[in-house]
Amino acid sequence: MGLGPRSPHKAGRQFPIGGKRGRGAKGSGRPPRGREQHPRPPADRGSERTQDAHPHLSPEALGYFRQALSALKEAPEAGEERELMVHNVLKEVEAQALALATNRTGSEMLQELLGFSPLKPLCRIWAALRSNLRFVACHRCGVHVLQSTLLQLPRLLRNTAEEEEEEEEEEEEEENGKDGSLETLEELVLGLASEVCDDFLFYCGDTHGSFLVRTLLQMLGGTLLESERARPGGSKSSETQRVIARECKPTDFEVPEAFLNCLQNLSSCFLKDIAVFITDKISSFCLQVALQVLHRKLPQFCAYLCNAVIGYLSTRSSSAAGSPLLLFLRDQTSSRLLEQVLLVLEPSRLQSLFEDHFQGQLHTLAAHPIANFPLQRFLDSISTPELLSPVFEELSPALEAVLAQGHPGVVIALVGACRRVGAYQAQVLQLLLEAFHCAEPSSRQVACVPLFATLTAYEVYYELTEEEGAVPAEHQVEIATARTLGEVTVLGSLLLQHLLHFSAPGLILRSLGSLTGPQLLALAQSPAGSHILDAILSSPSVTHKQRRRVLQALKGQYVSLACSRHGSRVLDAIWNGAALGTRKEIAAELGEQNQELIRDPFGHHVARNVALTTFLKRREAWEQQQSAKAKRRRALNSILED
Repeated sequence: MGLGPRSPHKAGRQFPIGGKRGRGAKGSGRPPRGREQHPRPPADRGSERTQDAHPHLSPEALGYFRQALSALKEAPEAGEERELMVHNVLKEVEAQALALATNRTGSEMLQELLGFSPLKPLCRIWAALRSNLRFVACHRCGVHVLQSTLLQLPRLLRNTAEEEEEEEEEEEEEENGKDGSLETLEELVLGLASEVCDDFLFYCGDTHGSFLVRTLLQMLGGTLLESERARPGGSKSSETQRVIARECKPTDFEVPEAFLNCLQNLSSCFLKDIAVFITDKISSFCLQVALQVLHRKLPQFCAYLCNAVIGYLSTRSSSAAGSPLLLFLRDQTSSRLLEQVLLVLEPSRLQSLFEDHFQGQLHTLAAHPIANFPLQRFLDSISTPELLSPVFEELSPALEAVLAQGHPGVVIALVGACRRVGAYQAQVLQLLLEAFHCAEPSSRQVACVPLFATLTAYEVYYELTEEEGAVPAEHQVEIATARTLGEVTVLGSLLLQHLLHFSAPGLILRSLGSLTGPQLLALAQSPAGSHILDAILSSPSVTHKQRRRVLQALKGQYVSLACSRHGSRVLDAIWNGAALGTRKEIAAELGEQNQELIRDPFGHHVARNVALTTFLKRREAWEQQQSAKAKRRRALNSILED
């Protein structure tokens, strides 16, 4: 029986990438040096076009901006020449902002140019685009320019008051009083939010306009959700894509108090048409982002919004099979929203949600191709023994069936809940051994790591043919050591990482210790498997003696490890936590292949971190350096522990 990835998954959606930009674009070139030789602006800037006729970017203008962008990339990072160049280029951008934003190549260049822009020029460009907000926001290229403009806020809000005053003094003479009527950055953001609020349903429901709303919500809350900007590859399963998205960490930055007030006002608009935001795919994305931002910055209003969603869904047409909420868990659009609701609910509300809607339905939800995803988020949110207890008792007997149905994410989420709460850890490990057919005979248990990592049952992994009802064969160590390690999956890696953080990970460590050097090397070189080694090194449940026993198998493999993309990262982590004696052993083995390491793109970084040249030529000085570093590390650790 094969489990997990051996079941077919639909390929993830691929997003088209833009054309080349900057130096890689056609017709780009490095301009001659010197202030007087800056790119010359085109004669026709389209200033006489009427506002109703949307301007087009001429080839000459496109060539100018392409050359200007290339020149900015080549210019020094600071200095009077660069400042003058930025000022001149952005003046031309302001004159043709709309034409640039709505041209595919032009919009890509404009997005890059915005990264160079100081506060005042950016405000002028923003004001120029706002006069055609609906057109630009709903344009497939223009909306990304608006997003890029908003995404400059964290950088610009970090500017000191002195920097802003300097910009004002420099531009007062040139603008002839124009700055007096120019809106401040805060006014522009709040004005944009007001316009969006006036036509909220339209912008949220538009394919392109929804991107603007989602970015605006993040900027108002001072939270940048990296998962919103990630674009997972289409070759990964949908379950793996969701795991990767959840791993992305938000970034917070300071915003004015008026922004948070505006965020609450804008989020109140969801309540007016709650049915649309629950059932419409495009609009639902905006509500999902709002919940993530509100959970971090306005948790009370987030709870209020969650209650409104659950209350609405719970009052829809009832079903004979149970709560009406279960119908929406099986819907592609509504289930995505409910996933986010479950992740931000307070523990007490999560408990009542289980008792009122989920209890008795977990097996059905786990087997459903869509509903199993919100069930995973529900399990991810469990943080109390009172909730884990009834959930575990109901769901645990079906673990093997859930794996066979191709929904390993449910099992991994349950294991994660056991790790987080610190309960049912021995029981869930025993159930996993039974599900992967390595519980009996007990000699099979030592093979659990390759099975868990590849999400494959014992008979499938070792290609055995056993008749139904026959006594399982004993584990053959010779066969196991001769077999190359199978492909480690992302979900299998997550499962082992959870198990290594259990309070008693002895069985997992014994299984890891039974791997041969080449098998452990293959695990460390795997993109997913390398994180299992990270868990060994970071888990507080793994003692130094246990850690050393497992990693002992890598002796003789250090050069191969150092010359691998993922293996070199593992070796760096091993080195950082190693004692002086172990460091000598690693350096001595690496030193035998010093030239090979230096020529390798990954190995030469390892050689530098190890100070291999010093080790080979001045051993005593190297030992003194390492001892000093070890003392500093111990001192830092003691400070952090205090």
